[in-house]
Amino acid sequence: MLTSTALVLLMTIPGVSLFYAGMVRKKNVLATAIQSFTICCIASVIWMVLGYSFAFGTGTPYFGDFSRAMLRGIADHFTQGQDAAFVMGAGSANATTMTIPESVWVMFQMTFAVVTPALIVGGFAERMKFSALCIFTILWSLLVYAPIAHWVWSPLGWLAGLGAVDFAGGTVVHINSGVAGLVAALVLGRRRNLGLDDFSPYNLTYAIIGASLLWIGWFGFNAGSAGGANGRAGMAMLTTQVASAAGALAWMIVEWFHAKKPTALGIISGAVAGLVAITPAAGFVLPGAALVIGFVAGIACFWSAAILKPCLGYDDSLDAFGVHGMGGIVGALLTGVFAYGPLSATEANPAGVTGSLMQLGRQAEACGVTIVWCVVATYLILKLIDFTIGLRVSQDAELEGLDMVLHGERIN
Repeated sequence: MLTSTALVLLMTIPGVSLFYAGMVRKKNVLATAIQSFTICCIASVIWMVLGYSFAFGTGTPYFGDFSRAMLRGIADHFTQGQDAAFVMGAGSANATTMTIPESVWVMFQMTFAVVTPALIVGGFAERMKFSALCIFTILWSLLVYAPIAHWVWSPLGWLAGLGAVDFAGGTVVHINSGVAGLVAALVLGRRRNLGLDDFSPYNLTYAIIGASLLWIGWFGFNAGSAGGANGRAGMAMLTTQVASAAGALAWMIVEWFHAKKPTALGIISGAVAGLVAITPAAGFVLPGAALVIGFVAGIACFWSAAILKPCLGYDDSLDAFGVHGMGGIVGALLTGVFAYGPLSATEANPAGVTGSLMQLGRQAEACGVTIVWCVVATYLILKLIDFTIGLRVSQDAELEGLDMVLHGERIN
C-alpha cells in the first residue's frame, strides 16, 4: 500500500503536470506545470485538515462531519496498544475493518484527493488566474470532492448503501473532474483567438512522458484500491494494462480512418481514456471485459473530443471532459454490465457484485447524481470567485502568456 500510494502521487507530480504542460503553447508551459504542483500542496493540506473528515468521518449518509478534523484519533492504535486494524464507518451496518494502519489509508486517499482537482486544469488551461485556481482548489476539494467520496466510498454513504460501486474512482475522480472541467470551460469562455492563432502543443514529448507516468502510476491507483497484496489487486493490475492498451489502439484506429493519420497525441489520449474507463471496474471485471471497456472508451472519448467538442463549440482546452468525464461515464456504466461476482465476494455478500440490469441502474444513478452535484456546486464556486477576485486573466495577459505575467518566468 505504501508503494501504491507513491505511485498514485506520481500520477500528479510529474504525470499530469507534464502531460498537460506538453499540450499547451510555449508561453504557458511553466504556468500549467506549476498548477499541478501547487494543487498537490493545497489539496494535501486541505485533506489533512478537513477533507478526510468530510469524506470518511461519521455523520449522515450525505455528508461527513468534523469528527476526524486535523486527523483526530489517528494515533489511537499507538496510545491504546491496538493492532494496525481500524474500523471505518463505526456504528453503521456497512462498517468496514481496514487491515492497514489508518495513516496509510489517509495518505493513500490523499493522493486521490490531490489528482482529482489537478485533472480539472485541462478544462480551463491557459486562461485562469493563479489566485483563482488556489481558492477554487480549496473550495472544490471540500464542497465537491469530499462529499461525493463520502457518498461512494464511506460505509455510511448513501450511494454505497444503494449498491452502486466504484472500485477506484470512476465517479469520485473522473466523472467529477471531467464535469467540473467542462463547467469551468463554459464559465470562463473560449481562449482568445481560438481558431485564428496557432494553438499547437509546444512539446508533445513532455505529454508522452506524462502519459507514460500516468500509465505506470495507475497501477497504484487501481491495484492499490484492493487494500493489500492479494488476488483482487493482481486482477485489477492486469485489467488496467489491458484496458489502457485497448483504449490507445481504439483511438488510433478511429483517428486513422477519420483524419487519415494516427497522431501521437491521439494514441496517448486513447491510453488515458482506457485507464479512466477501467478505474471503476478494475476490481470487478475479468480481462475480456477490460478489453471491451478499453475499446469502447477509446472510441467514445475520441468522439467526445474530436467530434462533439468542435460541433458544440466549447473550449475544453485539454479534453478534461472529453477523456475523463466521458471515460468515467463509460467505465461506471459498463461495470454494471460486466461485473464478475467472485472477484468481490465476501462472507457478508457471497454473490459479490454481479453484472445485471439492476446493477446497471445503480451505476447510472451514481453517475447522474455525481454529475448534478458537480455541475451545481462547481458553477456556484466559480461564480463566487469571479464575483470576488475574478476568474480570468486579462486579454493582454492571455496574449502575452501566463508564464511571464503570473510567474515572471519563461522557457528560453
